[in-house]
Amino acid sequence: MTGPSGAGKGTLIHALLDRVPELEVAVSATTRLRRRGNPPDGREYWFLTDAEFVRRVAEGDFLEHVTYVSGKRYGTLRSEVDRIKDAGHVPVLELETEGALNVKEDVPGAVTIFITAPIPELERRLRERASESEGEIGERIGLARKQLAQAGEFDHVVLNDEVEKAVSRLEEIVQRELAAAGTMIRP
Repeated sequence: MTGPSGAGKGTLIHALLDRVPELEVAVSATTRLRRRGNPPDGREYWFLTDAEFVRRVAEGDFLEHVTYVSGKRYGTLRSEVDRIKDAGHVPVLELETEGALNVKEDVPGAVTIFITAPIPELERRLRERASESEGEIGERIGLARKQLAQAGEFDHVVLNDEVEKAVSRLEEIVQRELAAAGTMIRP
């Protein structure tokens, strides 16, 4: 799952997990600083130093990785995806747009979903979140405009203008894709 900052990917994913228990979110790795209130390593992120991240990229530990706003790195460790599959679940990756396109290209059977919202709503959500500076918000909105232009490159696009409607649409897509893949799903 991908989309611009403020599109509500995390909110939708958490609501989707309640409806489709076969899914499990892969915890991303990042070089960004831990924000006040972030839970311990491994819950929302694996916090790595830049040197450790670069070393693990060189060792092939990442399924995908990108450098994002302000030079911070994000990526999905292969070990996270393996852990989820070994537990009998279907991995859900919350990715930056570039990373999602890489996974779509490199992972047979990967299903990509682009979450979108109108630019004014994205900006409102970013300001409400209050975790970025004014400059970072501007950078994220500029990037969002570019990402929105790429929405057609993904298998599905879901507009998140009303959370319940967006979650229902996501559930329909996921259940259909799981059935097509022959994955066990609830009746």
